[in-house]
Parts: sequence; structure tokens; C-alpha cells
Amino acid sequence: MGQELERVRQPEELARPHVVEFRNVTKTYNAGRPNAYTAIRDVTFVVEDLVDKGEFVCVLGPSGCGKSTILRLIAGLEPQHPPTSGEVLVQGQPVFGPGADRGMVFQDYTSFDHRTVLDNVAFGLECMGVARKQRYELARQWIERVGLNVKTDAHKYPHELSGGMRQRVAIARTLILRPRIILMDEPFGALDPMTRMNMQDLLVALWREVEATVFFVTHSIEEAVFLGDRVYIMSNAPGTILRELEIQPADRPSKEMQKEPRFQETVYYIRDLISQLEEGKE
Repeated sequence: MGQELERVRQPEELARPHVVEFRNVTKTYNAGRPNAYTAIRDVTFVVEDLVDKGEFVCVLGPSGCGKSTILRLIAGLEPQHPPTSGEVLVQGQPVFGPGADRGMVFQDYTSFDHRTVLDNVAFGLECMGVARKQRYELARQWIERVGLNVKTDAHKYPHELSGGMRQRVAIARTLILRPRIILMDEPFGALDPMTRMNMQDLLVALWREVEATVFFVTHSIEEAVFLGDRVYIMSNAPGTILRELEIQPADRPSKEMQKEPRFQETVYYIRDLISQLEEGKE
């Protein structure tokens, strides 16, 4: 299912417009102090702007290699933003901070405890000044799209939901705003295996609908191979991107794809590669 490119593609090599571009990006925390720590070093990559389609990009690598730092630099979130050196560009423009064109789903459940599911999903629209009737109508639509029941779930509070349900709320709250880029930091990491596969299937269906570019950080190689059109593999910290793989899109649900020999071959290949990195052989 996967094909490793000869080298990581460089921005100047692609003729089509770029949706995200890193040019020699380094991030050092507490720069100039005794406790300075460099999370990523000299990261360069480019993702094309595939109009009316988008691309699903997964980032893999050893623990602590800076995967989340890359994600949060795209989002423009402090303290990761700004980079210590280099440039982070979104649709050709430097990132100066968070923006409505980028939505983020975190690993930790980030729903507002004092708000119902309906009000959580509608929160972004409320901040944009959308009228109550319109934002609630859209929120109900997205509650259904993520597989929740409007009648029984819309007026529940986060503490009344399972982990999988809370992540469905987080995804709905992000996608209702139709961001151009969706950033996901281990969103299914705390879920049980079956719920996780169900959420993967749901995410693929929703991504095809919204036609956005997705950046997805995960520790699960199986998850990356199932979800990703493109997989970046990072080095040990300070992280840089060592490998770029193009992955054939999945054409069946996750639990079926994972039984495929070609799926497993790709998983084993990537696992061996990351094992070598963690053992310091690369």
C-alpha cells in the first residue's frame, strides 16, 4: 500500500500551490538559557493544496521527536509558535497566530463542561456572531454527522458522555466551521481499540465531505497507514523529517483493511524503520 519516496519533497520542487510549507524550521524552547531544549531542527516539507479534495497527512516518529510541535506551529499556538528560526507558511502566507482557516482537535477532551453538546458544537459559530437559530440548526446537523443522536445527546453535558462521544463532539465543533486545515493531535489515543477503529472510519467519511487538508499526529502505525495519503517519519529528538511515504487510500473499513497482507506489509516496513530510529541506527 505504501511507496517510500527517494527523499522528502522540497517546496521548490512542486509547481502546484502549497497549503502548508515548512522551510528550515527549528524550535528551541527556553533559547539562550541553561535549560534550552531543541524539539525540532531544520524541518522542511511541503504539502500541496489539492482543491476539492485535500490530503490526509500523518506524522509518525519516536516519542518526544517533536510531532506535536509541528502541529502547533501550523496552528500558531504558543509556546510552540513562533519558530526559533525558519518559516512556517499556510497557503503561502506566514503564520502569525491561530486562525479560522485552521481547526484543531486535541487528545484530551476539550469540551466546555458547563455547556451542553449542542452549545459545545455551536460554540465557534457563536463566537463568529452567527444567529442562535442558524447556529443551532447547523449544530444539530453536525451532531448527526458525527454519529450522535440529536434527540438523546444534544442536551447532555460532557460528563454524561463516553470518551468516544466526547471526541465526536470535538470533531463536530471543529468541522462545523469548515476549516481549510484540520489539525489532530492523537485524538483517538485514549479510546479502546474497537471505538478507535469506528472513529477512524467516521473521520475518513467526514474528511471526504469537507475536502480539507488533515494533519494527524499518532503513535499508531496502523492508524497512520489506514488514514494517511501521505506519511512523514521523523527522527529522534531534535526531530527532523527523514522519510516521506505515499500511501494508497483505504477502500474498506479499518477492521477489514488491517487484515490485508499489503496493509500489514506497509505497517511492518514502517515499524522496522521506526525501531531502527529508536535504537539509534539512523
